[in-house]
Amino acid sequence: MRGAWWWKLCWLALGTPACLLAASPPKFGEIVIPRVSSPPSLEAFLEMKPSSAWEGKLAKVDKFTQRIPHDGEPSTQQTYAYLGYDDRNLYVIFVCFDSEPDKIRARLSRREDIFDDDSVEIMLDTFNDHRRAYAFLANPLGVQADALWTEGQDFDFSFDTLWKSQGKLTDRGFVVWMAIPFRSLRFSSNDPQTWGILLNRGIPRANEDTFWPQYSSRIAGRLNQEGKAFGLERISPGRNLQFIPYGIFRSYKELDLRDSNNPTYTQRAAFGQAGLDAKAVLKDKFVLDAAINPDFSQVESDEPQVTVNQRFEVFFPEKRPFFLENSNYFVTPINLVFTRRIQDPRLGVRLTGKDGPWALGMLVADDSAPGQQVPRNDPLAGKRAFFAIGRISRDLGKQSTLGLMYTDREIDGYFNRVGGIDGRFNLNPHWIASFQGVVSSTFNVVDSRFNTTGGYQAGPAAEVIVQRQGIKLNYFADYTDRSDGFRTLSGFDPQPDIHNIYQRVQYTFRREGKKLISWGPMFETYQIADHEGNHLNSGYIPSLRAEFPGQTFVGVFYAKEMELLRPRDFSVLTSNQKYVRHTTEVAFDTSYYRRVSLHVDYRWGTRINYDAPANEIPFLAGRTSTQAVLTVRPNRSLRIDNTYILFRLHHRLGAVGAMNNHIIRSKWNYQFTRQLSFRFIGQYNTVLSNPSFTSLQTRKNFNADFLITYLVHPSTAIYVGYNSNLENVLSPLGADVDGNLLRGPRLINDGRNFFVKASYLFRF
Repeated sequence: MRGAWWWKLCWLALGTPACLLAASPPKFGEIVIPRVSSPPSLEAFLEMKPSSAWEGKLAKVDKFTQRIPHDGEPSTQQTYAYLGYDDRNLYVIFVCFDSEPDKIRARLSRREDIFDDDSVEIMLDTFNDHRRAYAFLANPLGVQADALWTEGQDFDFSFDTLWKSQGKLTDRGFVVWMAIPFRSLRFSSNDPQTWGILLNRGIPRANEDTFWPQYSSRIAGRLNQEGKAFGLERISPGRNLQFIPYGIFRSYKELDLRDSNNPTYTQRAAFGQAGLDAKAVLKDKFVLDAAINPDFSQVESDEPQVTVNQRFEVFFPEKRPFFLENSNYFVTPINLVFTRRIQDPRLGVRLTGKDGPWALGMLVADDSAPGQQVPRNDPLAGKRAFFAIGRISRDLGKQSTLGLMYTDREIDGYFNRVGGIDGRFNLNPHWIASFQGVVSSTFNVVDSRFNTTGGYQAGPAAEVIVQRQGIKLNYFADYTDRSDGFRTLSGFDPQPDIHNIYQRVQYTFRREGKKLISWGPMFETYQIADHEGNHLNSGYIPSLRAEFPGQTFVGVFYAKEMELLRPRDFSVLTSNQKYVRHTTEVAFDTSYYRRVSLHVDYRWGTRINYDAPANEIPFLAGRTSTQAVLTVRPNRSLRIDNTYILFRLHHRLGAVGAMNNHIIRSKWNYQFTRQLSFRFIGQYNTVLSNPSFTSLQTRKNFNADFLITYLVHPSTAIYVGYNSNLENVLSPLGADVDGNLLRGPRLINDGRNFFVKASYLFRF
């Protein structure tokens, strides 16, 4: 009789799963999440424990364990997490004690700018397949970040969805409250649900990352170490249709360089346009996204890089939200999908999702840029390129995958088609292997940007990667083979006709002391040859790195490298030319003081001057370069990022000639509230050239970018922006015999853009 009374009381008070938990406690790493009749609130936990109304009504997690710096040891700060759910949301409340609450790092920043702060995180592997998971993070003030995790690929922070968070500092630490709608997640139709789960707290001042359950750096992989969440019953994402229309008002003036011999300006005083982003969830498993006339005016400009004196195209990562979201479905060892190739789309459609062991990714888009970048009398003028990309993969075993991929770029009868097979295999807790083999078929026009010579080309490409992950010993080996005819115009792979073997081995001594956390050597080596037997490149790079408290790192490395240039690479060469260069680097990073973080690296040695004066062969020059990044946070609302880059080549035997590239960038972001922010970016880029040393022109450019943002959430926002560009071009515009803009000593305004953009989410 007593037993029946107990079960009935449990059923009424907590629900069936909680009763089962009381009758049969779960194993460590497992949790039964109870259903609640009303949402918990942040205020109910500000005493650093549940209020009497919530005592015993939520699942409780403690015993967080360090991953770094002391793998396997208990967290230095006590953390509790409380979980519950109702028909609509999963609720998570983190109660984070801190013995030094005045040292907690918490800033009022823009969304996803929280990674220098203390933070908490929940990861949900909703299909329980150990391959993909949602990640929801917040800092102590409740500023959000969200991402998708794909095993073997790291986080994809382009993922944005609708959820709620709050946070508050207390005199003993901080509390963070999260409400994650089920309609913001995808999961199977099983009832009850079993999800993988990981909980995390980061304490940056101590270099500390702690997890429940234990997630060890001794084992390769993350989701294979996740816990299990039970008890989720009678839940569904429901119907999920999203429509995000936008409207924009704009005026602009910019250079028109389609005809290099006749540069001019193009401008419009005022005009408006509209577009639509739409999303539909199909059977709780697949997501269909469409973008009609998309606009990315508010997207931040690229981080500065040195682009002068480079043999091959420099990689700039994608930043546009439509192309970033769910891009992990298309990631393979060979980079066959580089969506910045789609420069000016008018329509894009993407289908991604998972059904059982099968995962699918498809992308179709057009691009009007190729027809806009050529003279009006060019046969391609006004034509659009069309992209079709697809990948299907199947899970094998616990964490292995086998996939097929195909990409196609077409324009006016010209094409580039690539197809092949790829795989990733977990060999044991330490070793992972992956491979890809593809074949391309190309009929193309002459285009130096993509190293295409016209006519028909075809050939295979292959990549094999083997890596070991451990707490002390790590190893990485990558074998690359590209035939002379292989091309991927949808991807990024700038050097054909090579065999390349790259290896890296690293050993870390973990002192784990109060002053020195870890240190260790690393050795890298590579060998590159073409298919004709020429030894193109080789190098060995020993280095040493040490880690100290306060996210402080010191590193030194030395590189000795050989490079062979052929007449096919530089027409001024009459025979193969061999060069041997040396580089030494010292690097320093620290965030010891919470208001300031600093990165500095300095390199010196020798480097090939590829841009030698006209009719001269490339020659070995002295090299000096530095990069310094200083981030200052004078208060909780203001962040200032300052970057300086110097790249200098000079004659080794004296100061008789040089080329200096200076890049100075300052980015200011002021967060008035969690919704309202102001951003300014000013960047100055100059190339100062001596004609006796280099064929590069002296160029000067200053760009100023202003943006006011009111962001309710990632899909509902108002942006007001202005951009102005100054450059040392002559007025009126002119070009030399090589089609380069004529330049003078003064900066003049050669481009400006003003816009007001508004978007709104309709969710059904």
